[in-house]
Amino acid sequence: MKVLIVEDERAMALEMEAFLKKSFYVCDLAFTAKQGLLKMEEGPYDFILLDLGLPDKSGLLVLEEAKKNCPGASYIILSARGELEDRIKGLDLGADDYLPKPFSLLELHSRMQAISRRKFGLQDSTVPLGDFRIDLTKRLVFCNEAEIELSRKEFDLLSYLLLHKNRPLTRMQLSEHIWGNFSDDDYDSNYIDVHIKNIRKKLSAFSSVEWLQTIRSVGYKIKA
Repeated sequence: MKVLIVEDERAMALEMEAFLKKSFYVCDLAFTAKQGLLKMEEGPYDFILLDLGLPDKSGLLVLEEAKKNCPGASYIILSARGELEDRIKGLDLGADDYLPKPFSLLELHSRMQAISRRKFGLQDSTVPLGDFRIDLTKRLVFCNEAEIELSRKEFDLLSYLLLHKNRPLTRMQLSEHIWGNFSDDDYDSNYIDVHIKNIRKKLSAFSSVEWLQTIRSVGYKIKA
């Protein structure tokens, strides 16, 4: 998933970026409101982690604009301003959660996972798919009791399609969310096709993967 961290404390921003990258997120950084809003125009993002105390504009004002530019993102406000009024205003403006500073990165990650489960209507982190089970938290794939080894990018691709099941996703959409931004000049859709081919090959050795469908001239979808 793709995350934008809007945080003026550089050390904290870099610490969050390093932690989330280890948890297989694709991260962009912005240190001011202006940088953040420009990044959002280039989006889309799955999560936006937003500090309220930005040097050039209130994070609450940024949130109002951000909801217009990135309506599909989930927002978590991160702030040392723990007043009830700020929390209520942030949530009323559309934030999905509010985490006062200082906070644990593990708690941040857990909250992001909880938001994802709610957003995609999941009961828990293990999702059935045909004869397979995909554990989104532990990043494991099983067929019956057999564990199937996927590469990092193959799992990222499979899980992203699964979260958006029954929705055709273009190769560009998949690339942006799995690899980050691509300009039209350096974009190569073959990246996606090669990984889909590898996923099919690895999974079909255990059971049918008819649910992984190619949408001609568009991309791929999981039909479930």
